[in-house]
Amino acid sequence: MIKKPVKPLLLLPLFIFLSSYTCIFGKKEGIRGTIYRVQGNQMPAPGEPSTQPQPYQATLCIYQLTNVTQVQKDDKASFYKAIHTKLVKEVQSGKKGTFKVKLPPGQYSLFLKTENLYYANLFDDKNNIAPVIVVKGKYSEIDVKADWGAVY
Repeated sequence: MIKKPVKPLLLLPLFIFLSSYTCIFGKKEGIRGTIYRVQGNQMPAPGEPSTQPQPYQATLCIYQLTNVTQVQKDDKASFYKAIHTKLVKEVQSGKKGTFKVKLPPGQYSLFLKTENLYYANLFDDKNNIAPVIVVKGKYSEIDVKADWGAVY
């Protein structure tokens, strides 16, 4: 029995289908990193060790890029009662504080959820809170510090 070779043009539709499938379902961009709990004196006297950041299991809330004008502040600095932009995703870090989230390219703000409040203490020059940029085809590496109570 002689087998006929498959004509390359017959494979073209299959290749196009698989390529589009990868583009739609094989997204390889987002954010990943570790959440650390930082406490105590971070500027100790000579000869005294500083406390080291520890991996921290927490809920990370990813919002559309959020400005300070789009939140309701709490009485405690860097804590917020409400965020008035769209929640994109919420993720729980693992026991070692690590997380990985697929996100489309764009700009986002990161907040840690603590009971009924949100925490973030980084800002850019336009007063956007804890901004992060996701670019196509890449994961942005982020370390998040839960450093309320730390002294610098």
